[in-house]
Amino acid sequence: MKKYIILLCFVCQNAFAQLPTPDHISKHIYKLASDKMQGRGTGSKENKKAAKYVAKQFKQYGLQPKGTDGFYQPFTAKVRRVVVPDSLRETNNVIGFLDNGAENTIIIGAHFDHLGLGRQGSSKAEKPEGQIHNGADDNASGVAGLLELARYFSQNNVKEPYNFLFIAFGAEELGLLGSRHFVNNPTLPLDKINFMSNMDMIGRYDASRGVGIGGFGTSEEWPDIFKGVKSETKFFTDKAGSGGSDHGSFYAKKIPVLFFHTGGHDDYHKPTDDPEKIDYKAAAGILGIQIQLIENAMKLPKLKFTTVL
Repeated sequence: MKKYIILLCFVCQNAFAQLPTPDHISKHIYKLASDKMQGRGTGSKENKKAAKYVAKQFKQYGLQPKGTDGFYQPFTAKVRRVVVPDSLRETNNVIGFLDNGAENTIIIGAHFDHLGLGRQGSSKAEKPEGQIHNGADDNASGVAGLLELARYFSQNNVKEPYNFLFIAFGAEELGLLGSRHFVNNPTLPLDKINFMSNMDMIGRYDASRGVGIGGFGTSEEWPDIFKGVKSETKFFTDKAGSGGSDHGSFYAKKIPVLFFHTGGHDDYHKPTDDPEKIDYKAAAGILGIQIQLIENAMKLPKLKFTTVL
């Protein structure tokens, strides 16, 4: 009996040790949103460095490459919102696979690109050209969440009843181009996807508002899955499955989605979206909510898609 208790404590401690932490989230955001990354604009060498950073973490966590070129799924993105001489830009999705030998797969995603030096449109600064748009919240925060969930599910010593596909999308800021490229050129069958969970801007938590979780109406099973979720981090749900981030590409293919977002702020799409403004403790809490939802969903058969009216 004593040995059993010791073993149980070890397993619990080991699982707890893998939970997302503010320190891990901070490390990723400060790396991706540093001035050295020059805003991770699509087609830039810094954008490639960001993709390489994500791929390195995926490899470290033991994920299998699931792109078309190792971890990478290259594609060509086009700048449409402003006139630039280099409107066609090469970029990548970064894709890692956790194979649990299951029939169906859960996708967790976040976009890793941002506005670079303000020369690709969408900046809200008065004179954006030449200014570094670090994009700490948009969307280094989501990528940090993606990496922490990859770490958790790959190192929790549990063989879940679903596989996981972790995707860092490119060129979201140019019109959801990375996620649209993936759903039109999937590296696993779309009919084997259970649901897609997306994180875009989860770093500026407002306790009076809470984190919004969209997609609540995209499957009739979501209400039951949300039952019993407990967190000190406040949240609310929204039915919509479409919207201005990468989950919309999956919803358009009739795949249930969730979308985590802490809301707009005065630094949105400005050079002032910096790492020191992120609420790291709340971001970890948001990931804790997502883990509970995913683990609840995995107790059920593959979710049924519902169109939101």
